[in-house]
Amino acid sequence: MRRQRKAKIVATLGPASTEIAVIRQLFDAGADVFRLNFSHGSHEDHRRRYDAVRAVERERGRPIAVLADLQGPKLRIGTFAAGKVALQAGDAFVLDSDPTPGDAARVHLPHPELFRTANPGQALLIDDGKVQLRIESVAPGSLATRVVNSGTLSDRKGVNVPDAVIPIPALTAKDRKDLEFALSLGVDWIALSFVQRPADIVEARELVGTRAGVLAKIEKPAALQQLEEIVRVSDAIMVARGDLGVELPPERVPGVQKRILRLCRQHGKPIVIATQMLESMIESPVPTRAEASDVASAIYDGADAVMLSAESANGRHPVPAVAMMDRIIGEVERDPLYRKLLDAQHEAPLATRQDAICAALREVSHIIGAAATVTYTSSGATALRAARERPCAPILSITPHREIARRLALAWGVHSTVSPDVQSVDEMVDAAIRAAVAEDFACAGDQITIAAGTPFGQGGTTNLLRVAEIPGQPAAGVADGDAAETSGAHREDLATL
Repeated sequence: MRRQRKAKIVATLGPASTEIAVIRQLFDAGADVFRLNFSHGSHEDHRRRYDAVRAVERERGRPIAVLADLQGPKLRIGTFAAGKVALQAGDAFVLDSDPTPGDAARVHLPHPELFRTANPGQALLIDDGKVQLRIESVAPGSLATRVVNSGTLSDRKGVNVPDAVIPIPALTAKDRKDLEFALSLGVDWIALSFVQRPADIVEARELVGTRAGVLAKIEKPAALQQLEEIVRVSDAIMVARGDLGVELPPERVPGVQKRILRLCRQHGKPIVIATQMLESMIESPVPTRAEASDVASAIYDGADAVMLSAESANGRHPVPAVAMMDRIIGEVERDPLYRKLLDAQHEAPLATRQDAICAALREVSHIIGAAATVTYTSSGATALRAARERPCAPILSITPHREIARRLALAWGVHSTVSPDVQSVDEMVDAAIRAAVAEDFACAGDQITIAAGTPFGQGGTTNLLRVAEIPGQPAAGVADGDAAETSGAHREDLATL
């Protein structure tokens, strides 16, 4: 099942999309990656959804990525004796360490680290900013605040502190349990929530190892202070505009999104744009025109993937939401302006052997009108560097490792296949030709470009560029697999660094 588009779709699974029949429809409608949100649901719920995704993968014969999104250190207030309270602008309100249910004058804040770091004048945003408090004084185990805007508070609402870096671990005790469970399932990506500094990613990677890619969610203003370092140490990035939009003024979010996109393009890291993309489709069968423009803008900017959250997890129209996103992406990518914008945003390659080969791959593919760009990859690095170049030709990735093929489902323009490892350049060319034909990328007479690394089977060795021509029909009695071996069956040129 070849997608006729380059950007990918991430769909969150939830109560509306647990059954295998729905997950099958979501995949057929265009979902490339399925997200398990560990902020909700039990381990058994996630196991059931994971198993259903793998069953669909076997049915459809295509690698599918599964992303486990950890809850992270979300700050929350305690409970109220009456369940909720109404606060008026100008009221005094205290957050303290007393676990007694709160009232209109105070509430429990079960986060002692905040008492130690808060300062007078800082803002506290409750329930996604619906209620704003201003800290007036700080005492051991207590924050005295003034209500800035009227609103209602109810049990366990989230707390955002935009003006501070909170010294809390990137992984809570719950996150560590969820992480080990997710890795035991075999997920392909781990999303780390509320990243504030590069050390948060390093801590997670020590636990994950090479079992999955580590994706950093940018949703704290503190992360923007060390953004490039975070991008460098991460395998992928997500712009999580929900909490980021709470802690930053709304007018700053679009510019920050573009800044993060540009950095990810520079470093060749996949980037996902998430949150409220088609939110009205939680209830409505069609999105607003503004939502359609939001999705389109992310694609015009060169995002690797766009994500659905509640739309596919607990909305009334999960499959139409994916189908709509698929149609929006397709419409953008057919627009001649899209290609011009990608070329205008193209970043100069880094001074590495891998980038030199993949930059040449892009140019050669364009000059000869290649039907496909084929990348041989053991670690996924060659395919990701090729995707960084945003070539006109589709990228057909061949890897001997199924887990790498799945992980690449998140990357722009990459169509992954699993094939036994090759031992020589001739075997590589033959396998590339067979894959290009079998996956419907090329036919007799077409040319393909091939990038790989020698010695074969070693990650990070990209040093070879080859051009090959798809042969005509083999002579009678020649097996399909041997067609490329036939005298004169294919023509190729070789460049090696």
